[in-house]
Amino acid sequence: MFDEDGSLDPLLKFLLYAVLALAIGKMLWEWLTEDVSRWITVDLWGLIADHPWWTGLIVFGALVALILLTRLLSFLFGAGTSTHVYDDPDEDYVSSAPPSEAVDPDVLTFKMKQLAAMSATGFEQACADLLARDGFRGTRRVGGAGDLGVDVTARDDDGRLLILQCKQYQNPVGSGHVQKFNGTARLHHGADLPIMIGLNGFTQPAVDFAQHHQLILIGRPELKKWAHGQHLYDVLGIENSTQ
Repeated sequence: MFDEDGSLDPLLKFLLYAVLALAIGKMLWEWLTEDVSRWITVDLWGLIADHPWWTGLIVFGALVALILLTRLLSFLFGAGTSTHVYDDPDEDYVSSAPPSEAVDPDVLTFKMKQLAAMSATGFEQACADLLARDGFRGTRRVGGAGDLGVDVTARDDDGRLLILQCKQYQNPVGSGHVQKFNGTARLHHGADLPIMIGLNGFTQPAVDFAQHHQLILIGRPELKKWAHGQHLYDVLGIENSTQ
């Protein structure tokens, strides 16, 4: 009856809209023929007043029948179709992977709309959890006041230190934030792999600055792949022994 995001099933929504449209159309027609007041105050209300129990049973039965019909039609029309995972409506969908490449259902994954709905602290913790999923050691969320540009730390099996700064901004991250991160990630924290994550990407000046100073930026496309189950190093094209 409801989709996983809490919205009404599209077919049921269509049927409800059709019933509502028919009811409105009937009322308009009766109004145009100047009989609407009689239809509401005499016919309809009189029927309900004379037979309240039957009216309630009829309405209840109609709703049950509508739900059962909707489930039947959904089953008939949905049979044999392939499964897709959708995120935001303006993004391309990610189809189910072939059996040989299917993601283990027990593997931690997030949808982009889940990440967007989290608090800033929750977003940082989600990034830490994804690192732990990928086998990084000593994964820890340290973000907060006075964090000096580090939200999450971890090490890979080669001993390299990852320093992550997680930006859940609604707009692309600007060059100023990337410059501040560059000033602390290596010099203060000793990062081997300084990584900045932008839920909604980065501005072009930010990208240019990061490339010049060898900072790793994870924009929306990369974050989506990582959140959907790919190993971080596979997304970034980094050779590793962590897997």
